[in-house]
Amino acid sequence: MAGSVNKVILIGNLGKDPEIRVLENGTKLARFSIATSENYTDKTTGERRDITDWHNIVVWRGLADVVEKYLTKGQKVYIEGKLKTRSWQDEAGATKYSTEVVADNMTMLSSKSENTNSSKQPDFNTGNTPEKPKPMSGGLSEDDDDDLPF
Repeated sequence: MAGSVNKVILIGNLGKDPEIRVLENGTKLARFSIATSENYTDKTTGERRDITDWHNIVVWRGLADVVEKYLTKGQKVYIEGKLKTRSWQDEAGATKYSTEVVADNMTMLSSKSENTNSSKQPDFNTGNTPEKPKPMSGGLSEDDDDDLPF
């Protein structure tokens, strides 16, 4: 296989309201964390267990504008992006690392009644415009998929 892939897909709930920054050059940046959970039954005790993981999300420019306007704590979102690890020196000179998901696609999944900031919930691809449906190849319409073997 040639090349490599760095792709992350997450569905989770915001742990707190997004933090918005505007850099000196005017570029907007939004940071927020989302929680993903999985449930299982412990085979030895029979108890239900929940495991929650927290993911740091970073969005830039137009998508950061959307995050600032529409997202609040508790909302469910679908995120697509790539993993990035950055490093810096702390006051003591020790190197610190942080791994984040740099999102390039986001879809709000909470119902309209859960979204108190707006009555409309658009889908966003890079935050610039709503994602348009892609035409199917081979001349098939969506109604023709009943004859497909999968």
